[in-house]
Amino acid sequence: MTQNKQVSDIEPQSVGGLITWPRGYKLLTDVFFLGRGGSLVRHFATTVGVRPGDQALDVGCGPGRLANELARQAGPQGRAVGLDPASQMIEYATAHAAPTATFEVGAAQSLPYPDATFDVVTSTFAMHHIAEADRNTALRAMFRVLRPGGRLLLADTHPTTGGVRGLLIRGMASMAAHRGGDGHDHEDGGHSHDSGLSAVDIRRYRVPLSEIGFTAIEFRTGPYATGILTAVRPD
Repeated sequence: MTQNKQVSDIEPQSVGGLITWPRGYKLLTDVFFLGRGGSLVRHFATTVGVRPGDQALDVGCGPGRLANELARQAGPQGRAVGLDPASQMIEYATAHAAPTATFEVGAAQSLPYPDATFDVVTSTFAMHHIAEADRNTALRAMFRVLRPGGRLLLADTHPTTGGVRGLLIRGMASMAAHRGGDGHDHEDGGHSHDSGLSAVDIRRYRVPLSEIGFTAIEFRTGPYATGILTAVRPD
């Protein structure tokens, strides 16, 4: 596959909360994960079961670390696409892309791909940034672009973690709840009904995934205070 790192001209109108500072975000995650972010994305890619030749999509890809790892594990006959609504993230990811990784601007709730395009879809540390009313739409879009037998992985920080990292998670959860998932601060009556730790608790999507049609839905705790939810689009 030839290298192609063009930035899409897709500009979603309503995408939720945007993070537009790729270098700062990468530094923040490096600090939070004690410099082991590379190990974490390898764990995510292995957990979702990327195979040589797979076509993979990372939704809310940020600076592109997981998408690049998906591309590496899919090998030269596979590819990975990273999608993020922030053009700044896509510009950074494009400049640091693996040979078979491409990056495009776009929104989770309106994925710009045909049905049954990908073998793997991932979305990590991103769902709580989507406006709450749009999250089921985003999950349905992920189901649509997966091929029969395709695998989904959702991950976020895990709110039951103790210690200093647990305190940080609780602080981020409160911030996410207050911001309301649309990038703006809200008092009571804002757009989001998230409260506290529920904003980042990935277990909340088990029932919606089942209702959409996913099977083999499984939650597990991952390394570095993460929660991981996997599911399969049935054949």
